[in-house]
Amino acid sequence: MFKKILVANRGEIALRIIRTCKEMGIKTVAVYSTADRDSLHVKFADEAVCIGPPASKDSYLNISRIISAAEITNADAIHPGYGFLSENAKFSRICQEYKIKFIGASPEMIEGMGDKSNAKMTMRLAGVSVVPGSDGLITDIEQAKITAKETGYPVIIKATAGGGGRGMRIIWKEEELLPNFESATKEAEAAFGNGAMYMEKYIEEPRHIEIQIVGDQFGKACHLSERDCSVQRRHQKLVEETPSPFMTDELRERMGNAAIKAALAVKYEGVGTVEFLVDKYRNFYFMEMNTRIQVEHPITEEVINYDLVREQILVAAGNPISGKNYYPQMHAIECRINAEDPFNNFRPSPGKIGNLFTPGGHGIRVDSHIYSGYVIPPNYDSMVAKLITVAQTREEAIAKMHRALSEYVIEGVKTTIPFHLRLMQNEQFKKGDYTTKFMETFDLSE
Repeated sequence: MFKKILVANRGEIALRIIRTCKEMGIKTVAVYSTADRDSLHVKFADEAVCIGPPASKDSYLNISRIISAAEITNADAIHPGYGFLSENAKFSRICQEYKIKFIGASPEMIEGMGDKSNAKMTMRLAGVSVVPGSDGLITDIEQAKITAKETGYPVIIKATAGGGGRGMRIIWKEEELLPNFESATKEAEAAFGNGAMYMEKYIEEPRHIEIQIVGDQFGKACHLSERDCSVQRRHQKLVEETPSPFMTDELRERMGNAAIKAALAVKYEGVGTVEFLVDKYRNFYFMEMNTRIQVEHPITEEVINYDLVREQILVAAGNPISGKNYYPQMHAIECRINAEDPFNNFRPSPGKIGNLFTPGGHGIRVDSHIYSGYVIPPNYDSMVAKLITVAQTREEAIAKMHRALSEYVIEGVKTTIPFHLRLMQNEQFKKGDYTTKFMETFDLSE
């Protein structure tokens, strides 16, 4: 087992990893930017190293400084959390070169799954259903026209190196193809340094359902059931739940088997997710594979009583998994609490937190790094907490979430708590009748 793990991240996920390490008797090293010198992950870790100024490129994305911090503290492993360098093949490879265990996927797995066009081709060869579309990348507008005609409108063009909705356009007719293709390519080049695009059939009114998987170094893989992530705004998840209210036992079995097939196809090692689009007829299509821990992992942990971060560390240390699939025994919901103003187009609201009261009680979990007096910096993602409720039924989990949200007090900044309170009272949501288009019609003033 590792003696010391450097956590190459910040905020609630850094704190989450440190807590599990402490329970396992593993020493921890926090890295931090100057903007995060007063963060809890810095205070809770056994050691802490400043790695640069607030800008991510000069700190949390600076590979040489993170490796240097690992070397001077004698860390024998690095946990990247999610975001930042968690799916960076170069970072994973450099860790290998310096004999530091990267607690995540190998460079080859990250490269294979990070390029969405390659991932789609790999899944097709493995027998996993994929969305109809281009065989590989679209090289020019003429090829795009031919592929769109063969696939049938509407189509969606996506950046192969993309994420977060950037470099993505929905096209309903041929006249829209040229301007959208050009603008998406430019956006992808600016965001990812890679303007390559591919095309898929646009699935109308889909659900976004992901399957949690775990693979070990001995060729075994299992799934831990699904999470429904369909409540999104601009391709950013707002609420997740498990089990999905749209799921049937038969569909769960088929999607779980497909996810395992995907994991075995790439000899996957570690914790990850296989993400699918599911149409209204319950046909599912591979969308992408995330080779890291997910923001929404706590709801899976709560319904099957399973520490996913602990499992990540055990697998990275060479321990085999049982190979057993897990199914939800309870119902859990997660609301992402962001420092944003939901009544002002979700505008970020950094600043100093005044009074803070965190909800509690049976079936309530809060993963957060904030405290009274903490200053939320403007440099990073605006998520400040994840509120999770777990109960015997979905109805109870929703009622518990509404009660917990009504208790939650974060003064000094605007947060998305009022949005979530309204969502928990929305009849359509309460019925489980929502798709990825839900937020386009949701009335926040209700």
